[in-house]
Amino acid sequence: MEGNQTNIRTLFSTAKNLRAKLDSLESTSAVYQENLQRALQSLERCRQASEHVSLFSPNETQDDVASGDLEYLIIDYYIGELIPKQTAPPRKALLQQAQEAYERYLKRLDSYDILSKSDQKLYEKYLNDPAAFALLPTADISARRNTKISRFKQETSLKQKLEYLSQTPSALQNDDATLRELRFAEIQLSTHLAFHALDQIAQELKLLALAPPTPPPGPEALENDYRERVRSNGSGGRNGAAYSERLDPSYLTQSGGKGGPILTKEGKPLQPFTLLDSRQRLRDGVFGPDHSLPTMTIDEYLAEEKRRGGIIDGGGDQSGGGQQAVVDEDDLAKADEETMKARAWDDFTESNPKGSGNTLNRG
Repeated sequence: MEGNQTNIRTLFSTAKNLRAKLDSLESTSAVYQENLQRALQSLERCRQASEHVSLFSPNETQDDVASGDLEYLIIDYYIGELIPKQTAPPRKALLQQAQEAYERYLKRLDSYDILSKSDQKLYEKYLNDPAAFALLPTADISARRNTKISRFKQETSLKQKLEYLSQTPSALQNDDATLRELRFAEIQLSTHLAFHALDQIAQELKLLALAPPTPPPGPEALENDYRERVRSNGSGGRNGAAYSERLDPSYLTQSGGKGGPILTKEGKPLQPFTLLDSRQRLRDGVFGPDHSLPTMTIDEYLAEEKRRGGIIDGGGDQSGGGQQAVVDEDDLAKADEETMKARAWDDFTESNPKGSGNTLNRG
């Protein structure tokens, strides 16, 4: 019995040291995952050893448990905490394993009547419907805020109490009451965090249930690839021919090739060739704009219109500039004609003053 107790103590101490070491490592590194696996293996062996020697019995009370054995009640909590940090197995399986570890932890605390009244209510709420378990009410925003503040204050208080009791580790060896108080403080903090973890696990499992199923790897996945289907069937190309990665001979001759093989068996090129062809240019044109782009600038357009006679330069009647012809003073006939035209206009304006023709809007 003494040898088994020493083995459990050694395994648990090793697991705690590895767990503390994880905080200083990068979670995506290989060293982190290696230490994580070692910690989980030590905790699992420690749990099996404690069950083998019946370290905890449902017929006992918390007063029957030795002060040095109280810390082993947290083994399942540590297992549930570390399991979701793995990356290898499927995520859903990891969450379910962690959920089972937390359930074992809370069940044992409940059998020893260690849970507080508030934790006992949460445990009963979890047992009623583990899939829908939630710490915060979903409907009342004010209640959610108050619950969140209350649990934060409770967690801070437990951490401060635990830190205060851990300041003098040498005194714990001679003071059994202080040691038990320290262990129960650790259990209370672990229980507080366990319910928070169960809340997060329930939410994540709901999200995973809504995700589409992952297609199984294998030959079935390759059938989704067009080229793999064509290779396997031997047909299915645009012209009914099997798919091939070889270049068409017509493109080789168009690009200056002489026809025949392009490469030797050793991979040495025998003739020049290009991978860009008319088919590639047509394929690139598919992703162009859906409207016609301009083919010339404004200056080029005006020059073309002028060349075609669409633009008239200079004066004359065709220009339509409205310029009056200059009368030659030596041409007396033309001068008299202009004078008579001006007198006639003056006579007209005198006989027809401005507004005289408006007979509709007179007051």
